Amino acid sequence: MQPSSGRHRKGVVLAHAEFERVGELERELAYTKENLQATIEEQQASNEELKSTNEELQSTNEELQSTNEELETSKEELQSVNEELVTVNAELQGKIEQLAVMQNDMKNLLDNINIGTLFLDTRLRIKRITRDAVKLYRLVSTDVGRPLSDIMSNIQDGDLLADAQAVLETLVPIEREVYTTAGACYLARIQPYRTLDNVIDGVVLTFTDISGRIQAETAVIEARELAEGIVNTVREPLIVLDGQLRVITASRSFYQYFQTTEQASIGCLIYQLGNNQWNIPALRELLEDILPKNQVMENFRVEHEFPFIGHRTLQLNARSIVGKGKPLIMLTMEEVP
Repeated sequence: MQPSSGRHRKGVVLAHAEFERVGELERELAYTKENLQATIEEQQASNEELKSTNEELQSTNEELQSTNEELETSKEELQSVNEELVTVNAELQGKIEQLAVMQNDMKNLLDNINIGTLFLDTRLRIKRITRDAVKLYRLVSTDVGRPLSDIMSNIQDGDLLADAQAVLETLVPIEREVYTTAGACYLARIQPYRTLDNVIDGVVLTFTDISGRIQAETAVIEARELAEGIVNTVREPLIVLDGQLRVITASRSFYQYFQTTEQASIGCLIYQLGNNQWNIPALRELLEDILPKNQVMENFRVEHEFPFIGHRTLQLNARSIVGKGKPLIMLTMEEVP
């Protein structure tokens, strides 16, 4: 009986051990199932994330493709803009060359017309000067940008700043003669400086040397006064005609003898003097036919009934004066019995 009881206890122990092993395996299996389920869920979550990431990557790829197309379009546009810039640059280069030529032409023009010119801005500061301007103002090239009031002037009767300011305010040009300390005479003109858009951007002062003209006019006046003095010293009536037979001058004795005035005679055709009293056929023959052929005619007798002085017999002496100027005719007359 004892051996059988031992085997029974041994079997019970083995059964208990197997039971525990089975329980342990079941626990391990449950744990494994839980881990597997968690892993499956994590895998599913990862798959969803991967799917979402893939969709995002696909969207990003589409955006990149669209961006690439835009960049390609921008590249073409930039290339087109670059070509336009090259064309514009060539045109600008041509304009710059034309402007340089125009500036050279303008400089040579201003330097060779012998007219001093000052360009001033609206604050009467120097913008540009020409070579002849230094005869009126003591200027150097570094004076550009300085106020004209800071520059010493060679003008005797003061500077022209007040006139320049008046032109700026009224836009009415001013012109007057000025004299330098060296005695030269200049015609000063002050005009508004207008841009191409008709905007007033300062004033322009020009100085034209008229010393030669003034001297010539003075000489002409002196010569005329001398000639008139000589004419008036002649006792016989004397008259000077131009090529069209109009009266240029007459002696005092002429006006007294024929009872007329200088105002009624100068500039008139000789035949129209004194209510046509000189419209004499013999005089016409002398002036229009005989004198042009001979240049000198002496002791030519004319009888005529003059309105104011009555019947007179005159002895005429005529001479054509041909020189460098216009031809003249000098006619003297003397009453004879």
